[in-house]
Amino acid sequence: MSNIIENNNEQLDLNEILRIRREKLKELQESGADPFKIVKYDVTHHTEEIVSNFEEFDGKTVSIAGRLMSKRGMGKSTFCDLQDRDGRIQLYVRINELGEQAYESFKKLDIGDIIGVKGYVFKTRMGEISIHVESYTLLSKSLRPLPEKFHGLKDQDTRYRQRYLDLIVNPEVKNTFITRSRIISAIRRFLDSRGFLEVETPILNTIAGGAAARPFITHHNTLDLDMYLRIAPELYLKRLIVGGLERVYELGRMFRNEGMSIKHNPEFTMMEVYQAYTDYHGMMELAESLISQVCQEVLGTLKIEYQGQTIDLTPPWTRLTMTEAVKKYAGVDFDTITTDEEARKVAREKGLHLEGNPVKGEVLNLMFEEFAEANLIQPTFILDYPVEVSPLTKRKPDKPELTERFELFIVGREFGNAYSELNDPIDQKERFIAQVKKREAGDEEANMMDEDFIIALEHGLPPTGGLGIGIDRLIMLLTNSYSIRDVLLFPTMKPKD
Repeated sequence: MSNIIENNNEQLDLNEILRIRREKLKELQESGADPFKIVKYDVTHHTEEIVSNFEEFDGKTVSIAGRLMSKRGMGKSTFCDLQDRDGRIQLYVRINELGEQAYESFKKLDIGDIIGVKGYVFKTRMGEISIHVESYTLLSKSLRPLPEKFHGLKDQDTRYRQRYLDLIVNPEVKNTFITRSRIISAIRRFLDSRGFLEVETPILNTIAGGAAARPFITHHNTLDLDMYLRIAPELYLKRLIVGGLERVYELGRMFRNEGMSIKHNPEFTMMEVYQAYTDYHGMMELAESLISQVCQEVLGTLKIEYQGQTIDLTPPWTRLTMTEAVKKYAGVDFDTITTDEEARKVAREKGLHLEGNPVKGEVLNLMFEEFAEANLIQPTFILDYPVEVSPLTKRKPDKPELTERFELFIVGREFGNAYSELNDPIDQKERFIAQVKKREAGDEEANMMDEDFIIALEHGLPPTGGLGIGIDRLIMLLTNSYSIRDVLLFPTMKPKD
């Protein structure tokens, strides 16, 4: 009777529900039917396999397991929905098959309990594919009710904090993370097919290098040494190119002690790829081919919807220099600007607030971010960044104030960053020194000096192209997810008080 009360009175106090469920568990344990002592169950099939191939399974005996999601009818027969990893299937349970005692025990099961059932597949008069249950086993007792069982789990905070509940009651969420896994697998297959070697580099670093970002600091007790969680694997991967591996990539977690937003999480997944004897044009082809082929393989199309916009990932993608983009969207031609003061004057006339006295290259980058970036909806490569904002990039031979660097933008967001890698150790050291001065002046995101990396370059780094892609942002795009938290199983959350 208590089960009927719980299923039909959603106003029942949570504490009372918890008490009733624990009483049921105690009764089971005292009767020798403790579900937590069961160690395995023989699963022969899953729901999707049965539903998609009904003709093959019609009348066949199967054994499946999953979570009880609903119960209907409490007389001599009961219809239920059971959910496993693939989806749901209806169960038809009758007293005639189970016997009176087993059927009474079945009626006491709660929504959320995990059970195994054995029975034959059939189709009801209403045409629904079902399993006629001949026996069942309670495999795990759910001591808490599923959230908002009549309305679904809608509260975003709860969804992120208790992702396991989100996965149980929101099928589309499970599909997102299945797609995430498929995307990452497809990326690896693509790179492996091109002869790249997947490697692993240190997450704990003595120097936070490879990106302009504020690191997390930790302490190694034995060495009595402060260390940093990596902000990028770049400098280690380029050491491997020096060592002769020629094509390497790493796909893993990075950590940046920065703000949080729909686009940023303190820990995130990034992929970096380095290839000897190519340049940033080679990296453009690689990025374009990788993303389009992965999209086609996983989604079966190159035209996708993202937050109400149709995005066409069909190559080739638009290519613009940063100077061309600023001229197009801000109406300012930096090719005609010759001094830092003139650049600052134009920026202020456009309404930009400038801190300190940025030089021409820095102003160009600020103008791009302010006026151009948000307009780059379809896939667009922005080329030739100023040297001041590209400390690890090779200069353009014909325009040494610019570098052979591009960033990839889609839906107004950056998805990738690539260089013709700087391999001149003398130039690299000078740029590190300039970064150290910025750091000493208070810029916590400026690069640190890495003497060992300079020594590696002095042994000879061949001409090399490097590419970094934000995996979480790519998955957001391909799953039409608004926030980065929607594609992270366990996003960073502020603890509850």
